[in-house]
Amino acid sequence: MMCPIRRPIAQFQTWLGQVLAIALVLSLLGSGHGAIAQATPLDLAKQPEVTVNVSLGSAANELKFIPAEMEFVAGKRYKLVLTNPSNTKHYFTAKDFADNIWSQKVEAGNVEIKGAIHELELKPGAIAEWVFVPIKSGTYDLHCTIPGHAEAGMIGHLSVANNPKAA
Repeated sequence: MMCPIRRPIAQFQTWLGQVLAIALVLSLLGSGHGAIAQATPLDLAKQPEVTVNVSLGSAANELKFIPAEMEFVAGKRYKLVLTNPSNTKHYFTAKDFADNIWSQKVEAGNVEIKGAIHELELKPGAIAEWVFVPIKSGTYDLHCTIPGHAEAGMIGHLSVANNPKAA
């Protein structure tokens, strides 16, 4: 059994440790140093989104992404509006890109999907909206995974530049 005097001392030490930890976090946030100073998902979700429209195929059933080249900036929030005007389904597949973004949500019809997304399938006439924030700079491959579509030209690139404000 713990001595009655030691219990308040132990509680005070626990409380003091928590206060010091909070003070350290606040000082790091205020100084702009370290990983702690980076934006949280809640912060990222509040910034205005930049809309980028992408067509998977065309009404003439061309096998291509329009546009095939897209540029993003790390740390900015985007809404990718994907449409499929063709009469065949297509996939928007960019696994490495998806591994290096924070996906807020995907909306299609009356459904909202949250969590990691690596590939979207759009059936003829479908529309989907993907809201995300790129985290890591780089150039990532985009392709349709339906056999023969990438070989016929349904490929592209997604480029993410560093945010100059973060430097």
